Amino acid sequence: MMKLVIFQSLGGLGLFLFGMKIMSEGLQRVAGNKMRQILGLVSNNRVVACLVGTGVTSVIQSSSATTVMLVGFVDAGLMTLRQAVGVILGANIGTTVTAQLIAFKIEDYALPAVALGVLLKFFIGRKKWRYVGDVLLGFGLVFFGLSLMKTGFAPLRTNPSFIAFFTRFQSDTTVGIVLCVLAGAALTMILQSSSATVGITMALASQGLLSFEASVAFILGENIGTTVTAQLAAVGASAAARETAMAHSLFNILGVLNIVLLFPFFVELVSWATALVFHEGGADLLVNGEYPYVARYIANAHTLFNVVNALLFLVALPYLVRAAVWLTPGKAKEAAMDEIHHVKYLDNRFIETPSVAIGQARAEAVRMAEIVEVMYNDVVNCLKDRQMGELSKWRKREDAVDILQKEITQFLVRVVQSPITPEESKEVNSLIRMVNNLERMGDAVENLAELIQELIEQDLHLSEGGLYDYQVISDEARRFIRLIIDAMKKDDKMVMGRAQTLEDSINNMREEMRGNYLMRLQSGICTVDPGLILVDMLTAFEKIGDYCYNIAQAVAGVK
Repeated sequence: MMKLVIFQSLGGLGLFLFGMKIMSEGLQRVAGNKMRQILGLVSNNRVVACLVGTGVTSVIQSSSATTVMLVGFVDAGLMTLRQAVGVILGANIGTTVTAQLIAFKIEDYALPAVALGVLLKFFIGRKKWRYVGDVLLGFGLVFFGLSLMKTGFAPLRTNPSFIAFFTRFQSDTTVGIVLCVLAGAALTMILQSSSATVGITMALASQGLLSFEASVAFILGENIGTTVTAQLAAVGASAAARETAMAHSLFNILGVLNIVLLFPFFVELVSWATALVFHEGGADLLVNGEYPYVARYIANAHTLFNVVNALLFLVALPYLVRAAVWLTPGKAKEAAMDEIHHVKYLDNRFIETPSVAIGQARAEAVRMAEIVEVMYNDVVNCLKDRQMGELSKWRKREDAVDILQKEITQFLVRVVQSPITPEESKEVNSLIRMVNNLERMGDAVENLAELIQELIEQDLHLSEGGLYDYQVISDEARRFIRLIIDAMKKDDKMVMGRAQTLEDSINNMREEMRGNYLMRLQSGICTVDPGLILVDMLTAFEKIGDYCYNIAQAVAGVK
């Protein structure tokens, strides 16, 4: 008997967890790119951020996935801490949709959903339908696993040993409430799934092994345990990312403490609201040896807790952000380690979350472009100052650009090797093209530096006309570099019109300025050696324009 109980309970839990993973991943592949774009548009309005968090998490059915994405976005500089905290408030509400679905009596549809999911996943060629198959397959496994857990727990309601064990989890005293909260938190930390803890709690309560009050305390603990995922994702990340994870933990811990202090009133509120809205029997109503309505009461307790908590902290959000910043250690150490030769945003732990990994790679590519811009400005301005010490600065940045190109490309290759959508694959290819052209741009700037160094070392000087042409074309190239950096930051798909204008302008300047040099040479205004170096400089500026144009094409998705 006990062997059957263990096999059914653990097997059901395994199917439940596996189903949640498949369903969440399928939903993220179907809607993940759109969800990432929506998260990227979050404003500083805390109410809007909360609604976005609720909507996104309701769709992808994983608060852990949402919070991990938020930690990654903040780490990559794509979102501020205040914006992320607002989304987190809503994410905790959105995740309760899973519990509400579980509370419906739809176990009879579990196996048909599995069958249809397998049909779409393995026998339909189109990738989008395979993702829909993942969603249906995961959905079916969740409910089939829950049904197995209920069946497995059923014999335990008459077993004296298990009855004695579970009667320890009573919520009639403050110590008992705290014990239930800690048990729920520990179980969620072990399983790394708040939905699994909710499912187990519902299965135990339906068999009478847990009272409704104790189940509510378990659910409170689950809200603490689920914060571990974000904390793990933030280990080794930037201070802003760790502050995001800390805000998530504070939000749930303080919310649970508030409800524990008002626990009897909260339980009464849930019971009253459930009876009023759903017109179902009470949580303690026994029917055919089971408590069929307790799942609805537990789901409503889960939802009501997160709604009340979110409303409370929407008002106190600035104070929550300040507390998270104050409690996050390690900022001074991090500032000392922030050097251009090391990647700043890439984190291999997010490779299995492509939407976050691509955002990090884009932020790192923008950082690489800004290093190239600084390198360009330092080199171009040195012709006027003719200071060899200042000119030598480019070498450090050129080394950094080469390192970043290698690191970003290797990171993106690992991303593309994991299951990603066609849209994400196209974005990865565009990013690889961007960083390759940025590295070539760095080489062109290096060529400029060597030409300027040659002028200085040989004490050669450009004519007044040559200096004017140099200034004009270098300013145009500088505008082009700034244009593509802004386009990369904003993912500006309409950049090609301005890029084409600047590309044509630089090409025309090069031809015109070469003609100007020949005219000055013929009239004796300039000499051969500095003029030849100027011609090579014009070629380097034209190459920089070509590389900028290639990057603009990648941003616009033209190639």
